[in-house]
Amino acid sequence: MDSSIFDNIIERRGTGSLKYDCAASRGFPDGILPLWVADMDFRVADPIAAALRAAAGHGIFGYTVPDDAYYGALRSWWCERFGYHFEPRSVVITPGVVFSLAQAVRAFTEPGDGVLIQRPVYYPFSEVIECNRRKIVNSPLALGDDGRYGIDFEDFERKLAEERPKLFIMSSPHNPVGRVWERWELERMGDLCIAYGCLVVSDEVHADFTYGENRHTVFATVKDAFRENSIVCTSPSKTFNLAGLQVSNIVIEDNALRRRYKSEIEMSGYSQPNTMGVAACRAAYEEGGPWLDGLLEYLAGNLDLLGSYFPVVGAARGADSVCGNQQAEAGSHVPQARAGSGVRLVPVEGTYLPWLDFRGTDIAHSRVDDLMVNEAGVWLDSGTMFGPEGEGFQRINIACPRSILRKAAESISAAVENHISE
Repeated sequence: MDSSIFDNIIERRGTGSLKYDCAASRGFPDGILPLWVADMDFRVADPIAAALRAAAGHGIFGYTVPDDAYYGALRSWWCERFGYHFEPRSVVITPGVVFSLAQAVRAFTEPGDGVLIQRPVYYPFSEVIECNRRKIVNSPLALGDDGRYGIDFEDFERKLAEERPKLFIMSSPHNPVGRVWERWELERMGDLCIAYGCLVVSDEVHADFTYGENRHTVFATVKDAFRENSIVCTSPSKTFNLAGLQVSNIVIEDNALRRRYKSEIEMSGYSQPNTMGVAACRAAYEEGGPWLDGLLEYLAGNLDLLGSYFPVVGAARGADSVCGNQQAEAGSHVPQARAGSGVRLVPVEGTYLPWLDFRGTDIAHSRVDDLMVNEAGVWLDSGTMFGPEGEGFQRINIACPRSILRKAAESISAAVENHISE
């Protein structure tokens, strides 16, 4: 399909949008350019819109139970794209991945128990642990000289051995550092978790977003033993921009784990899923492939655009045409990277949420947030939201029309350069 459809700017203000309509209530200036929360500024694929119109046209929105066609679409997508085979009985439908993480914390740990995470990481991981009176056990990711994050396996095993966490919540692909974990990395983490009796909850909501030769590996497919020691969290919400329809598919293949998990959900009072979410999810997985292929092409161009403003640290493995090709078609619209500003782009292997490194500037970490908001006029996610390890970084959402991203990149560059020249 023609990826230029993603150039269309669609007015979202006045629609109750968290991204666009909540600046003042959250302490930000009106008119700020929002590139923070992870939803996209793109209309959904036509087949999804048609399915929603058909459901709305029926006019009855009673309790809805997904049918065989729903599970068939779900299974086909994960089988064909990731080689992940599972039975419908293994799927637990929930209203969202964060909800699902919280249910896992309550189902498989007790107050005071440790839950392992790898900061800097998606901030709701910490929230669902602390809000449920569990203890965060952090094994920080290690940032290499090439700008690529990796796992400190010595520390990872030490935390498992000393803290004895009952649960490990993993971000795969990783949000916000953009890593697509290699099979050997998943295998080593999985083996250690089994050795120390730690259940793995794998958040794979960004599975469909990888670039270059990088390919997502579903954790449960690495070893048969991992299928019995994991909860795999999936959703069409990020892939197809359906977050507001609140439907996720959680795969738990071990019968005992699934029964325990479902019992926790029942205690929360949740049962049938959102009627419109069911219709959208099925249509997305049945007919959304071409739209996604066009989107990935467009996002790769946006990454090249961003890399034209902010030099890439090293080079992402297998991603020569993404985030580093200054002669790429997308990059040809802008000047060469302004290396003098000191802002750099961490190599992006997956997700649409690049990690910008401001540590090479002379701007105090505490000043970066204010500079972005009040001088650049852009609303990014502050790195410290993802843990102390995120100090000096900002997360930016590039799932927007290229003209908007260009405006943001120019504003960020200008604000930093003006500060340096003062």
